[in-house]
Amino acid sequence: MGGTGAANRPGGRDDLEAAAAAFNGVRPRLFGIAYRMLGSSAEAEDLVQDVWLRWQTYDRGTVEDVPAFLATATTRLAINVLRSARVRRETYVGPWLPEPVDTGADPHLGAERGEALGFAVLLLLERLSPTERAAYVLREAFDYPYPQIAGILQVSDVAARKLVSRARAHLRSARRAPVTGADQRRLLTAFVAAARAGDLAALEDILAADAVSYSDGGGAVRASRFPVVGASRVARYVRAFADRFWTGVDVRWGSVNGQAAALLGRDGEVFAVLTVTASDQGIDQVLWMMNPAKLAAVNPA
Repeated sequence: MGGTGAANRPGGRDDLEAAAAAFNGVRPRLFGIAYRMLGSSAEAEDLVQDVWLRWQTYDRGTVEDVPAFLATATTRLAINVLRSARVRRETYVGPWLPEPVDTGADPHLGAERGEALGFAVLLLLERLSPTERAAYVLREAFDYPYPQIAGILQVSDVAARKLVSRARAHLRSARRAPVTGADQRRLLTAFVAAARAGDLAALEDILAADAVSYSDGGGAVRASRFPVVGASRVARYVRAFADRFWTGVDVRWGSVNGQAAALLGRDGEVFAVLTVTASDQGIDQVLWMMNPAKLAAVNPA
């Protein structure tokens, strides 16, 4: 009898098993919030683990709504991480791009809503304040009601609505209407073919006039440390390294952040994730994610 009581009391074996079951039931959502907030799978995993450690030692008997409590903890921790992350990204070597996540292998990430998962939106969210970003993610990606967003962010309902409204307005003003997923894949396929061939005319034909190429090597691999801007410049840049870059490269197609991506590999290991964002004007952004530290999701051990 004594053993059963010990197991059931707070902190006992059965109590921790119940806590773990409750946590694991909402873990995919917690990771989804953290990743959209931080743009880093590794940082999101660390943050969710931190929430789990706090949950183990918290007085769980005082919690009436476990999913709401855990989402609140995740969001508030993510806001704190974002504030320090901005300082780190100012000293990042070259352009910073979000860490790609393999949505083909992890359907939970985009299961509820795909919003704030694509690279174009994640890059724009970088320009928002941490609280604006949190409000947008909670509302647009997870459909939280405004009163709950207000509670999580510790602001009034009116302030929560204003945060979401400002974020929406910023994204609308800074982003062209995206093409369909099928068109994005078609343009990416055409870009890869033209890039491999070093076909300048074909590259210029599919790039928007103000297209930008970003290469995220993080200082760990050779990559352009500055964005390349303009269709003709991007086309010439891609053609310039066509011969040496594409030699021995295998191209595998995947779903990364809910959009088509080319996984570029040599000797069975992916060394770059290439994707594009596009509008009716053509390819707006070419994104080369080459920092080895960010390729864990597409290079499982």
